[in-house]
Amino acid sequence: MATAEFADPLIDEFIAHLRDHRRLSEHTVRGYTSDLQQLSSHSGGLRGLNLLALRTWLAELHALGLTRSTLNRKTASARAFTAWAYRSGHLSEDPAVRLKSASAAGRLPDVLQTQHMTDLTSGLVTRREAAEANKDDDVTAWALAVRDEAAVEMLYATGIRVSELVGLDLGSVDHQRRLVRVLGKGRRERAVPFGVPAQKALDRWTAEARDVLENDKSGAALFLGRQGGRINVRVVRRTVDEALAALGTTAARGPHALRHTTATHLLDGGADLRTVQEMLGHSSLATTQIYTHVSAEKLAAAYSQAHPRA
Repeated sequence: MATAEFADPLIDEFIAHLRDHRRLSEHTVRGYTSDLQQLSSHSGGLRGLNLLALRTWLAELHALGLTRSTLNRKTASARAFTAWAYRSGHLSEDPAVRLKSASAAGRLPDVLQTQHMTDLTSGLVTRREAAEANKDDDVTAWALAVRDEAAVEMLYATGIRVSELVGLDLGSVDHQRRLVRVLGKGRRERAVPFGVPAQKALDRWTAEARDVLENDKSGAALFLGRQGGRINVRVVRRTVDEALAALGTTAARGPHALRHTTATHLLDGGADLRTVQEMLGHSSLATTQIYTHVSAEKLAAAYSQAHPRA
């Protein structure tokens, strides 16, 4: 399979369409760009692309051991491109119409139990209190501990994506009404509520610790990195991973596990599906419905354990 990047002007035109008309995030645009450069390199260009070329490309990727989710993402990239190219007159037909996705693995997301979340946040409080005891010797370590506690509390309280968290500004938060304005996928804005524990952690960060890290690179960013600029997604991922690993009782990892957990706990607590959809910023209710499957699986497990005729 060819690996050298193939310069294809159609990719630039399509990417401009994604940015200007669909307003996709830069992270998503980079994914499309990478997939289509790979497809273009394999096919010798995207002009004249046909179904055989698409199937051959995906077959070779499958032979390389790529996961179903990765293959499906690449299939989605190809479908989006060919649909646009057909509408724009660059292709005489849309060859991806007959392209099938890899069958879903059916794996449900990792979800933390309520006690897991209690232990996780308690661990962050313990870390912050220890850093506060040594604040005079290392004020930066204390500020970072306060920041990390606030960031994790906000992730769990709101269920927002990690990219949405790092994109928050000081003005995004309505402290009085306990609402945060989030700019999600497709640049759609939504207001998400958060609870008292998150408010206390966030107030401690903004009122007491943020100015320790703040400098001329900070701007209006809500959460700051060690060097004073807007916090990086990788830093938040590492913080969450370390906090989850410290529990020693769950395989869940990453900020998305907190998002899954928020959705499941809301549904278990009686929230309706439409409310959870709005809170998470899902464009389709079908995406939110996976969390009802998680809750149903939990109910089935409890039934099997408890009912005498299960």
